[in-house]
This record gives sequence, structure tokens and C-alpha cells, in this order.
Amino acid sequence: MKRLPLFPALALFLLSLIWGYNWVVMKIALADCPPLLFASMRVLGGAAVLFVILRLMNRPLRMPPIAYIFPLGLLQSTGFVGCTLWALEYGAAGKTAILVYMMPVWLVLFSALFLGERIRGLERPALALALGGLLLILAPWHLKGGTGLLLALLSGLFWALSAIWQKKFGSSGMDILDVTAWQMLFGGVVILGVALILDPWTIHWTTRLTLGLLYNAIPGNALAWILWAYALHRLPSGVAGMGTLLAPAIGIFASWLQLGERPVGLEGAGMAMIFAAMSFVIAEHVKGRDSESFAQAQE
Repeated sequence: MKRLPLFPALALFLLSLIWGYNWVVMKIALADCPPLLFASMRVLGGAAVLFVILRLMNRPLRMPPIAYIFPLGLLQSTGFVGCTLWALEYGAAGKTAILVYMMPVWLVLFSALFLGERIRGLERPALALALGGLLLILAPWHLKGGTGLLLALLSGLFWALSAIWQKKFGSSGMDILDVTAWQMLFGGVVILGVALILDPWTIHWTTRLTLGLLYNAIPGNALAWILWAYALHRLPSGVAGMGTLLAPAIGIFASWLQLGERPVGLEGAGMAMIFAAMSFVIAEHVKGRDSESFAQAQE
């Protein structure tokens, strides 16, 4: 069996650490800032950093076609990031992470519906596991924490739809950093508009909020995208996709250690089932099926 290159594998591991621990960072920061306002600052701050990087690389700030990039921004930044932060206001970081990272499972269904792709191999038991795990987490028999769970589900659905949009309408000639920066700009402006309508205009500029924003703008967005592009360029896309499974696992473990959010009982079993389902889906891609549709949509 061929060994993975060391530095791309380390880049993927560092990326998973950054994204995984960010669930705790975001949860803590929301104590001092409304969720949608934080989401807008996270996205627009990340966009600003990416535009600076593009200029330092002497790359032209050429905007992709508006008919492509604006809907992508609505799905990937407004919908995905906005619902994620909003969900964290209501729910535990670990549970929110695992529900959001159901994205590869939703992507299997959406690919069948919108792209005509077949559901095959390990994807079939993955769907059954995911739906069973989702049932245990949602626990409709007592409907506890329904708002946060619904928003977390919507976040993963928007993430999957953004991948479908890229798969269906994106061009291979588009640069990933260029597309990411512009979609974050448009999506962030929309989140800011919604935040100014729905969120209270109160921010407590504490050290933890400032550090949380810096973490999200620099390592959480700009550095993370560079690491992802580096790893994806030098590793098989299926292997890179499998590596992202570390992120929700790290999020669950970190929230358990730092926030005391310990998954127990049926909820813990449901999270384990969803994690297994994601593993099955990505393993099917590693076997040979194209995984670019969700690899390109990472946070």
C-alpha cells in the first residue's frame, strides 16, 4: 500500500484540528455577540484576509460570474455559516458539529435528485445509519432543543446544496481561492443585513470575543483554505475527504473536555451512528467515486 506524503497529511491533520476546535471557539464567543452578527464578522473577516492574500500573490481580483457566485454565497456562507452559528446559540457544540457534518449524507441524496447519480455500495447502509442516528438525536418523543437541532440540520443541507451548485454550474477553470473570497463577500453582506434586522445590536468586546473572531478570520478561514488546497492538490480527493471526518470528532471531544458537553445515552448512540454513516459515504468515494462535490465545499 502506497504511503501518504508526510506534509500534505500533516496539513490535513492541522486543518481538522483548526476546524474541529473552532466549534468550542464559536460557542464561547457567542456569549458576547449575537450569532448572526458573529457569523457576518467571521465571513467578512475571512473574505478580507483572502483578498489580501490574493493581492500579495499578485493575483487579479477577478470576480466570477455573478449568476454563479451570488447564489453560491447565499448557500455556502449565508445559509451554511449563518445557520451553524445560530444553531450554536441553542445547542451543544458537539451535537451541532455532528449534525452539520451530516453534509456528505445529504449530498448522496441531492446528487441522486439533482445530478442523476446512483446511490451505490456503502452509501445505502450509510443512509439507513444516518437516518437512524438522526432519529435518536432529534428524539421526537420529547422534542428537546428543537430549534437548535433544526438549524444545525439546515446548515448541513445548505452546505450540501452549495456543493451541488458548484458541481452543476462551476467551471474547472475557476480558482478555488478566488471563488471562496467572492462568495464569502456576497454571503457575508447578506448575513450582516439579516443580523441587523433580527439580532440585538449589542456586542461586548471582550478578550474571548476578539480572540474568537481572529481565530475564525485567520486560521479558521484563510489558513484553513490554504491547507485544504495544498492537501487536496497532493492527496487523492477521497483520502482528503476522509480526513475531514476528524473535525467533528475533535469538536465533540473538545466540547466534552472544555464545555462539559458529554454525549450520553441515545444521543451518544445517535452521534456514533451518524459518524459511522459519514465514514461509509466517504469510504465509498475512496473506492473510486468522485468526491470533489463535497471536498470543494469545506468550511
